[in-house]
Amino acid sequence: MQTRTSYPTFEAAYLDHLMAVRESPEYVNAPRGFHSQEILGVTYRIANPRERIVRIPERKSNLVFNFAESLWYLSGGNSLDFISFYAPSMKKYSADGRRLAGTAYGPRLFNCGGAGFNQWDSIVRTLQQDPDSKRAVMQIFAPEELLIEGNIDVACTLGLQYMIREGALHAVSFMRANDAYRGTVSDVFSFTFLQEVLATQLGLRLGTYTHTVGSYHLYQHDETYAEKVLAARTEQLSTEPFPAMPAGDNWPAIREVLSLEAALRTQRLTLRAGDVSSLGLGKYWTDVVVLFALHAQWRHAGTVDRALLDVLGPLYARLVENRWGVLEPLSPAE
Repeated sequence: MQTRTSYPTFEAAYLDHLMAVRESPEYVNAPRGFHSQEILGVTYRIANPRERIVRIPERKSNLVFNFAESLWYLSGGNSLDFISFYAPSMKKYSADGRRLAGTAYGPRLFNCGGAGFNQWDSIVRTLQQDPDSKRAVMQIFAPEELLIEGNIDVACTLGLQYMIREGALHAVSFMRANDAYRGTVSDVFSFTFLQEVLATQLGLRLGTYTHTVGSYHLYQHDETYAEKVLAARTEQLSTEPFPAMPAGDNWPAIREVLSLEAALRTQRLTLRAGDVSSLGLGKYWTDVVVLFALHAQWRHAGTVDRALLDVLGPLYARLVENRWGVLEPLSPAE
């Protein structure tokens, strides 16, 4: 079992552990027929969880999907229409073609067990009443998931824990399994994003994030991709810091962003560069809406408004251009 290792950013942790599982795996196996190599008991800590992206051009980080998945969780819903607009491949995990179960963490967080228990509100109360508490835990994996014959959508995450220490909100995630090349990129983005939303809601500084995984694995079909990323590990798209979430309660802005996302996705709204200033959301959340608007343009019309892209800050613009091949046609997001 590996001991905890600390890193300044997620990218540093990502590269180190991708190399470890690729070059020095403990086991080689094929659960459900998917050949992989793995390391057991992986734990690493990120000193600055806001630096939650991989900036290496070869990795082609999907910033739009990362924000979409995080906000999908915060919406509390399980709609396949929402998340498959950004990742069509997720349709294969839906049993009924309309919803996702294990992959959809939102209902677990805000309507646990379908009984209306809001775990998010519960941990807010817990931490407000006792800032030293160790009980601020949101459970995600449900034991009954394993009772469903042939279940193809079992939650990979067991739970999330939050602790206030010396005026900062620290987070720890517990996962039964994590894909070292693909899954960990989106999972760490989402979990640190949720951590930052909670920290701003509580009026706290952003503390450390610790990622804990039972089986950290690399699938055989991703070995070539992993090799290319590791070979290009010194290259960077941008050195601009990842933007900080505004101080204070961000939930009103999040609800408005979710409303605008739905309108853009369903073509009830088209956003142009000249419309951006009227959103009234501030730079941070306006840029998220612009990302969704760019994606909607590309999905619906096959083109992207360059003027709208130029509204984004340099880091986001570089990530989008790198992902989409400098605005050339691209197959839909993975």
